[in-house]
Amino acid sequence: MNTIIIGLQWGDEGKGKIVDYLTEESDVVIRGQGGNNAGHTVIAKGSKYVLHLLPSGILWDSKINVIGNGVVIDLIGLVQEITRIESQGIVITPDKLLISDRAHVVLPVHKELDAAREAALGEHKIGTTKRGIGPAYADKVNRCGLRIADFLDREYTVQQITRRVAEANEVLARYDLTLFVAEQVIEEVYTAFERLRPHISNTIPVLHAAWKSGKKLLFEGAQGTLLDIDFGTYPFVTSSNTTAGGSCTGSGLPPTAIDAVIGVCKAYTTRVGSGPFPTVDEGLSEYLHGLGREFGATTGRPRGCGWLDTVLLRFACMVNGVTGLAVTNVDGLDEYEALQICTGYDIDGIVHTLPPADRKAWDRAVPIYETLPGWKSDTTGCTNFSALPAKAKAYLSRLAELCGAPIQFVGVGPDRVQTLVKITE
Repeated sequence: MNTIIIGLQWGDEGKGKIVDYLTEESDVVIRGQGGNNAGHTVIAKGSKYVLHLLPSGILWDSKINVIGNGVVIDLIGLVQEITRIESQGIVITPDKLLISDRAHVVLPVHKELDAAREAALGEHKIGTTKRGIGPAYADKVNRCGLRIADFLDREYTVQQITRRVAEANEVLARYDLTLFVAEQVIEEVYTAFERLRPHISNTIPVLHAAWKSGKKLLFEGAQGTLLDIDFGTYPFVTSSNTTAGGSCTGSGLPPTAIDAVIGVCKAYTTRVGSGPFPTVDEGLSEYLHGLGREFGATTGRPRGCGWLDTVLLRFACMVNGVTGLAVTNVDGLDEYEALQICTGYDIDGIVHTLPPADRKAWDRAVPIYETLPGWKSDTTGCTNFSALPAKAKAYLSRLAELCGAPIQFVGVGPDRVQTLVKITE
């Protein structure tokens, strides 16, 4: 079975752990969009691994990992990530990691342009990670970006980088930011390219051959549905399609190759960065931060935390075609007497069960809650669904009912063997 793993909220749902768990029965793990603005944390065998561009399947032996054409790649950052993961004892060989020659490259200037744009927006800033993702995707859409395949033609690539640095310096000079030296950028980027060259290939026929031969493919989504450039809380979104369709366009595999879509969500809601967040709750945020939880894997920023929002989840399940849910961080609610679930928004006296497209409507959205009893019990030791407290199972059942999709997995802790309880009843 070929499966897409998708985040149903604003990212940080625990997709990396789900992918890591399902990799055991998969042959190929594919990343199809985003860049190193993503951060997947996997805890396995007592060790913590933080991944940004590398697919989570890289932690397993004998699995093929593919960074697809839809990803924008910071070559320097990827080399640093490989070096760090290898220092933790993970072997990364050219046959274990394949990088699409059609993927676009994030240049050092893209990062500074990202920062300059955020500074220019002032109080209206998007809240990006300043990793250069937006400017790199903008160059791609404007048809002036550099793809990895272009680096095989050094003369052409040097000309393009020189031009791009000159253009970027004009912008950076307006904000009194440090200017780039083209020769230095070229040297740094090409050094990283040469380190990655053994991994670079035309990944599309490799993936099609794997599909046609019956290999099990696992697609790892980055960020979350509500950060999708089309379906998210625009303009406070990322610059790629984070929904299920992005896995196809970002890998070169057609929709007919997909058998299932697993939507990952937390038992509550979190968001990092700017943008609307109707169910945010200061008390829940303080509680979870006090436990040392809910800090961004990429930036370390504390996430805003709030009650479960099924208005957003219902929409996310709809646009992704979710066939099953994976609910993580259930243990984060273990100590609560009562739990709130948002079932709708009151916007100017009208109840909305799906999120609005009008950005100003978010400012007037008042969550409509129903209250469920908490279970006041430690769930981290549960090893199967039946062992969960009855009130926890009732909470999950109501979540599934409101979202219109069945639950397949439940997360009750951070470790690989602890995290997931597959539902068999």
